[in-house]
Amino acid sequence: MSDPQDDLKRLRSSIDNIDAAVIHMLAERFKRTKAVGELKAAHGMPPADKTREAEQIERLRRLAREADLDPDFAEKFLNFIVTEVIRHHEKLQGKS
Repeated sequence: MSDPQDDLKRLRSSIDNIDAAVIHMLAERFKRTKAVGELKAAHGMPPADKTREAEQIERLRRLAREADLDPDFAEKFLNFIVTEVIRHHEKLQGKS
């Protein structure tokens, strides 16, 4: 029988590794959204794209269901990210 403390340590180490991967993936995502924001600013395009946002929400909700993750949580997570992206885009356009 294994020691619960060892199991806990192993599980927490795995969580820490996943958290690090999530942070690195978010950093890469924000590099791409920054490039999108710069392109939008250079061409006078609006910072937000409601059609794209709705498509992404539906896509992530589907992916969440497939991954056995709460789709409502996935939507909240995406909304949090999109809000930050739009804030960055507005800043690039001098609107904040």
